[in-house]
Amino acid sequence: MTDKVNLAAALARITEHWRPRVVAQLNGQEVKLVKLRGEFVWHHHDAEDELFLVVRGRLRVEFPDSAVELDPGELLVVPRGVEHRTLAAEETEVLLFEPAGTRNTGNVEHPSLTAPVGTRLD
Repeated sequence: MTDKVNLAAALARITEHWRPRVVAQLNGQEVKLVKLRGEFVWHHHDAEDELFLVVRGRLRVEFPDSAVELDPGELLVVPRGVEHRTLAAEETEVLLFEPAGTRNTGNVEHPSLTAPVGTRLD
């Protein structure tokens, strides 16, 4: 069975920031949608690369020695093991593509930012 995903409609159903929702799966990978606002925690992923694709808004991805600004329609892959954090001054909608089971805070357990893994958008 194949189901199409309307990104705008799916994003409209997301009400929490920093809580990725799985909207599709393929080959052991998950396609997630998330709304971001504010500053995230510094972290890295030991075994997973992460793809960030900005749908709406503006995303800043900071590294210890540099930063990349992403506008709608732009994407960035953060390689595994690279320390980073994301920041969004205004609400920003992002599509994530990463291996199933990837925790949003990577090597860090954060009381309010670590989200449950594999939560589907109902």
